[in-house]
Amino acid sequence: MSLMLHNATLLTPLRTVDDAAVVITDNGRIAYAGPMHEAPRARGQRLDLNGRTIMPGLIDVHVHGGHGVTFGVPGRVAEDLRAYSQWVTRFGVTGFLSSVAAPDPPTLLQVVRESVAALQEGLPGAEGLGLHLEGPFLNPEKKGAFSPDWLRTPSLDEVDALLEAGKGWIRQVTLAPELPGARAVAAKLRVAGVVAALGHSNADYALASAALRTDFTHVTHTFNAQRGLQQREPGVWGAVLASERVTAELIADTVHVHPGTMKVLLRCLGPQRVVLVTDAMAAAGLSDGEYDLVGEAVTVRNGRATLADGTIAGGTATLNECVRHLHEDVCAPLAQAVRMATLNPARALGFGRRLGSLMVHKDANLAVIDADVRVSLTLVRGKVVYGQP
Repeated sequence: MSLMLHNATLLTPLRTVDDAAVVITDNGRIAYAGPMHEAPRARGQRLDLNGRTIMPGLIDVHVHGGHGVTFGVPGRVAEDLRAYSQWVTRFGVTGFLSSVAAPDPPTLLQVVRESVAALQEGLPGAEGLGLHLEGPFLNPEKKGAFSPDWLRTPSLDEVDALLEAGKGWIRQVTLAPELPGARAVAAKLRVAGVVAALGHSNADYALASAALRTDFTHVTHTFNAQRGLQQREPGVWGAVLASERVTAELIADTVHVHPGTMKVLLRCLGPQRVVLVTDAMAAAGLSDGEYDLVGEAVTVRNGRATLADGTIAGGTATLNECVRHLHEDVCAPLAQAVRMATLNPARALGFGRRLGSLMVHKDANLAVIDADVRVSLTLVRGKVVYGQP
């Protein structure tokens, strides 16, 4: 039976349509998205949204967990993925990459295998789109919240083992291009269809720019754990801002990056190449307290997660909050802010043909929001996974 959502504003997000409707087929695909007066007659359920806004489902390609869940704990990977998948739909997220790390190669392989088994089985809420390995090939000088004991020199043999265990579910790997062997690893990843993301890097401008012109096509949490910009040495930041093609993550929670700095990134790369992420950890959605992240103890106070030395350690914001911050604090049009959390991540990770926008034949992954980007309804492949229709 089909479902029609009507009396709504539609953010496709490439265009905004007032007095719009979306028709969803019984197999969970979009049959129509556009003006209400042009909508086909459809037999089935009709839902009046009373002027609220329909947007594509949000996609978080960098998240370590939330609501008490930490991805990648051996022995409970499947349980945690299912719990997170159900919880995160209340924020309009319909797809995510599970960002994982581990202290040693055998444990990382175990986490990858357990994750793949859970992802192949399918999750009950938001769709598990695959794995993001943040490390272990990171520069200890820009380790961020990572324990230095978890970091290693890039190894083609380890990458081969990980790709074999991943069975095509590893979508993104973050690594520092200045490390010995990193460029060879990035080339192997690209051939395997995996996004090589520059991150946790102390590279100079020349090296970072060269990496971003070759096998590194994405940047992990821009401005965080990267060499900054100076007038005579632009560093990683300068290489990203001057880049012509890469996509760049932005944690738009106003804790990791100042709104003014966000505006600089947006002006340099444009709304087509910025990808909003949360980098969220277990404390997201919970109260202040003591937590753990990638081998280090983390304290959360007033929503700010830090190590004992004050280093920011993951995020606690939700992705719809990041969209709202970009709209309200950076003055990005709402459709652009939505694009940066939907179509841009879908395209960056190779899911653009079926996800990221409200177009005919794409999966009916969508969310209904109010003027404050609060979510009242979330659908995954046409099935309501949060809220009441």
